[in-house]
Amino acid sequence: MQQRLEANYIGDDIMARTIQFTEYGGPEVLRVVDAPVPSAEAGRVRVAVRAAGVNPVDSKIMQGFMRAVMPLDLPAGLGSDVAGVVEQVGADVTALHVGDEVMGSSLSPALSEYALADPVNLIIKPAEISWEVAGSVAGAGGTAWSVLDRLQLRAGETLLVHAAAGGVGTFAVQLAVARGARVIGTASERNFEYLQSIGAEPVRYGDGLLERVRALAPLGVDAVLDASGRGEIPLSIELAGGPERVLTLVAFDAADKGIQVFAGGTGDERGPALREIVSLIQEGSLSVPIWRTFPLEETAAALQESSAGHLRGKIVVVP
Repeated sequence: MQQRLEANYIGDDIMARTIQFTEYGGPEVLRVVDAPVPSAEAGRVRVAVRAAGVNPVDSKIMQGFMRAVMPLDLPAGLGSDVAGVVEQVGADVTALHVGDEVMGSSLSPALSEYALADPVNLIIKPAEISWEVAGSVAGAGGTAWSVLDRLQLRAGETLLVHAAAGGVGTFAVQLAVARGARVIGTASERNFEYLQSIGAEPVRYGDGLLERVRALAPLGVDAVLDASGRGEIPLSIELAGGPERVLTLVAFDAADKGIQVFAGGTGDERGPALREIVSLIQEGSLSVPIWRTFPLEETAAALQESSAGHLRGKIVVVP
């Protein structure tokens, strides 16, 4: 993920609003500033942002927790989930044209009026999909899609998802069900009805979880996705019969147990994931609930809500 991109600029007299922080900290470090509008270099497009999804990683970047794997030159911006209209096309770009409505991932910060993107990480936005939904799927949806591929999940298998009602969990449940898998999802009881509505069999997390999952799957499960980080790795390995098909998004300190650790990557091409997700949305097989939208000026409040967690739906910033 690239949060600050060197680029040519149209000129200092053409400015756009963008979110920046000059020091690490909580939402109070965020400011709306006027910055030069970036120009699309060869192989890039400039997108006029209509919606940008907020993800938990944005708060971690802002607070400096990702400095070891994602060093930044401050001031820096935030956001990579984007939907908008192609406004400028760089040399050698043939797949997209000015005026195209697109959705996907950006290279420069998406919490801005304009963002630069690589065309391989964008797809055309179907007219029936709202800007808010279109700007919310690339990060969590793309991660869930990549995770299921790494776990080599097949039809007829059983997947256990920890934090199944969260951002990535919600996508993972629906993508796995669409592929013909059985899904058991851990969550608080207030999210049971929601998980059932998207195809998962809910179980309460916390003490006694191993026994509760065993009651549903006496022979164990085939694969485990940990999006929780509440210490479920040992029981996940036991339920899966080994560490090979246990993958975590958050428990990086458990890598020595032989499980898979997924931290994403800067070179991911989101196109295939986005196309599958959009197809399922159009079929009515996948839903993307929107919890709340915020204007760009209230991005700090959006990050505050995201950090608080326990949301059933995406937070979206609309410039």
